[in-house]
Amino acid sequence: MTGGNGRISAHWRRFSLASMFLFIGACGGGSVEGTDSSVLPPPVSTPPVPPSGPAPSPPADPAPAPEPPAVDPPLDNPAPATQSAFACGSGGASLTANEQHESYVLFESGAVRPLAISPSGNRLLFTNTPSNCLESYRLTEEGLEFESSIMVGLEPVAVAFNGEDEAWVINQLSDSISIVALGERPRVLQTLLVGDEPRDIVFAGENSNRAFVSASYRGQNHPRFEADDLLEPGLGRADVWVFDAQAPGTGLNGDPTTIVNLFADSPRALAVSSDGRSVYAAAFTSGNQTTVLSADVVTNAKPVPNVNHGGVPAPATGLIVRKEDNAWLDETGTDWSASVRLDLSDQDLFVIDAVSSPPRLLRSYSGLGSTLFNMAVNPDNEMVYLSNLEALNDVRFEGPGEGSTTVRGHIAENRISALNVADPSAEALATHLNEHVDFSLPEGSVYSLGIVDRSLSQPTAMVVSPDGETLYVAAFGSGKVAAIPTDELDRGTYVADSSRHLNIPGGGPLGLVLTPAGDRAIVYGRFAHELSLWDTRTGALLQQLPLFTPEPAEIVSGRRFLYDARESSANGTSACSSCHIFADMDQLAWDLGNPDGDLQRNPNSYVRRSPITTLEFHPMKGPMTTQTLRGISDSGPQHWRGDRTGQNRTVVNGELESLEAAAFKEFNPAFVGLVGRASPLGSSAMQAFTDFAMALTPPPNPIRQLDNSLTAAQARGRDIYFDVDDITGIGSCNHCHTLDPLEKQFGTSGLMTFEGQGIAENFKIPHFRNAYAKVGMFGTSGRLNQAGFAGDQIKGFGYLHDGSIASLLDFFASPTFVFPEPRAANVADVVRFVMAADSNMAPVVGQQITLQASTTAAALDRLSLLEGRSRVLTPRAECDLIVRGWFGDFRFSALYEGAGGYLDTEGRRLSSNYVREQAQVAGNSATFTCVPPNNGARLALN
Repeated sequence: MTGGNGRISAHWRRFSLASMFLFIGACGGGSVEGTDSSVLPPPVSTPPVPPSGPAPSPPADPAPAPEPPAVDPPLDNPAPATQSAFACGSGGASLTANEQHESYVLFESGAVRPLAISPSGNRLLFTNTPSNCLESYRLTEEGLEFESSIMVGLEPVAVAFNGEDEAWVINQLSDSISIVALGERPRVLQTLLVGDEPRDIVFAGENSNRAFVSASYRGQNHPRFEADDLLEPGLGRADVWVFDAQAPGTGLNGDPTTIVNLFADSPRALAVSSDGRSVYAAAFTSGNQTTVLSADVVTNAKPVPNVNHGGVPAPATGLIVRKEDNAWLDETGTDWSASVRLDLSDQDLFVIDAVSSPPRLLRSYSGLGSTLFNMAVNPDNEMVYLSNLEALNDVRFEGPGEGSTTVRGHIAENRISALNVADPSAEALATHLNEHVDFSLPEGSVYSLGIVDRSLSQPTAMVVSPDGETLYVAAFGSGKVAAIPTDELDRGTYVADSSRHLNIPGGGPLGLVLTPAGDRAIVYGRFAHELSLWDTRTGALLQQLPLFTPEPAEIVSGRRFLYDARESSANGTSACSSCHIFADMDQLAWDLGNPDGDLQRNPNSYVRRSPITTLEFHPMKGPMTTQTLRGISDSGPQHWRGDRTGQNRTVVNGELESLEAAAFKEFNPAFVGLVGRASPLGSSAMQAFTDFAMALTPPPNPIRQLDNSLTAAQARGRDIYFDVDDITGIGSCNHCHTLDPLEKQFGTSGLMTFEGQGIAENFKIPHFRNAYAKVGMFGTSGRLNQAGFAGDQIKGFGYLHDGSIASLLDFFASPTFVFPEPRAANVADVVRFVMAADSNMAPVVGQQITLQASTTAAALDRLSLLEGRSRVLTPRAECDLIVRGWFGDFRFSALYEGAGGYLDTEGRRLSSNYVREQAQVAGNSATFTCVPPNNGARLALN
């Protein structure tokens, strides 16, 4: 281990065992800026004084109490430092998780706006998502030159300039905004805490005087959200936060001008009209006016086929229907409107008045796509373009489609939707980017190279040329940036043309900007993790600039198999991520059975005392909601039914692979039967994909309190969950949905169970780490419908394997469950507990706060909370707490050691009080961040 000055630090020889536990993993590099003219003052010798204020009320379910030091230990006082701590990301970090095992966690946040060019056109900013870093590059005639870097929050996904010398960065996992001063001492001036998983930022209003930020309506830092809002119908689940760009406020949330709530699920992209008077906000996984009817509603009335090719009747399952001309139709045109107990307005794009006081919602548009990635505005005619996928989930079945329909190779249509927002009555014109593909070709067909070269998959980042004539589109799944004439999109005359494509080295273009003159484009390629500079007039590649990532090699090499449609499909249009959006859900259900398939033996194990009635899996399984891939490594057999059983485990790198890894490899045939590849992946490619998938990790639970405690109602629900033994007749809730974080069981132990009344097949018990993310449908069809017509909903799919159960309250209304009285109150408490249940990471992971001269008491209290949670090591470590900032002209970086205070890169142990004092000196600032356990030393100490 080396300090920031490259010398062996003596402190490594003085570690206690407890300190060594905290220091597994490191990363680093030297300073990229010159020798500093000033040094860090010696540490003070007085013990820290705890922040004042009233003592908080004890939580209803106190987490394991940390052990704060009674008094500060003696502090080391070595010679003053002579050099800054190492810079982050491409500016100084060098070690990866291959060198420091388990020092990186893969959350796979999808970058939204990772690149920004300054108003002068002289500087490029880049959010290095895996490095938690903002990087600045000088843009000259010769190309890009690295300038500086600054650590921000965890998983930065978007950045925008506020003038020439300030940037606002959106940190998805930290639920925060980093306000960054650029220049000789790039540093975080302030951290604003917002709702859950913020994704994008733009500046608009008079002279761009307001900042607009998209985020989900939930999270521990939201000033209005209450956990019980998850049980309330009729609420919007998306927000746009608005701040004064020059005076954002000093509280934890700043002082937002307003929070505009949207009747949609989590938002993603934002855009601004040319005059700055309107902001456009788009939902992310907005749906497409499809929903599902439960099995008892459609019994003996579903479209044929209802047997497989061997004549074996399919089990009773639900049916997906789609709203067309105010009627709910299945794929054969049968009208099921009388059975649908809800409505779906499918609000996709929202127009916000950016200049009113406060900004307000004006109107919304629907029918723009089921997954909306990014937006761009044409400065010439104010047309808004949305890159999107339109899911074809109302089409049944995968496989060859002999005697039935199939989505093989045509899962979703990759589109650009164009909308004239100047006309409130205008309708969007959606352009299918792959009309040149003949999707009727039989399974296993090999398409001509010309067909694949013209295809565009997963259009994400977009930018319009200054003259308004060309829309540049990053096709993330095709390794290309397409230059599309805007008049073809405006009139619906688009023709695929590979001669207008820039082929991005390494693939996976996810970020895209143009210089102010439009003569050069900068592209961020996610797969190779590099920037490339292009001449837009000639199509020439001018520069390639590799970037630092701490990701281990197996993650880097395996990522493309999730997204790359050229690797995944024969026609170049589809990939696994066409449904598993950034390795997560698309909030839809799909009927991906195969009538041409055979029955499969069920070898899976069951929970004790469960009846076993499914001895074989039928190939026609019925509708199933898309499951997240995050956390797939600890969930047992794969798929809702567990029909990827993982029975054939092999030795990989000298060790027997996990059941989950073996089960994941059983998805390989789906590359042919579903995605439409001519043949399965080769063994080495599938192994790389498996290694990547096994690393995917769910985010921390945004509902559970940051101190990891439960509210009184959640604690009552927990007691019922674990202690009432006759809930289902075979045991407690925990008997089936095992919750044991130490064993990496988050609602499942990977076993199967009999599902009870109304469900024909047995299912693998699913985890429930993301139960809160499924909220948005209220109103259940069929046997559990209790309240009649439910009205307009955000989502058409809820809980259970097929999404037919609107809410967990409806789920527990099943007679399968026998709750003690008062039943309704106890059911609600169990639901409250499930929504706040443990995940792989403690809720404090990612949380951060910045101290500077105007620091408030609330910020100091929040820092005390972060310090306290980082001291918790049992029953499992919650986080490592790091601090990065500037003290004078000295770049400061340190790791919190609890009783030992903060250990900096010079090997100095500094008291918490001293670090707080220095951070609040005028001109100084320091940002404290709780990072995943074992990640702190890599990020802070090098």
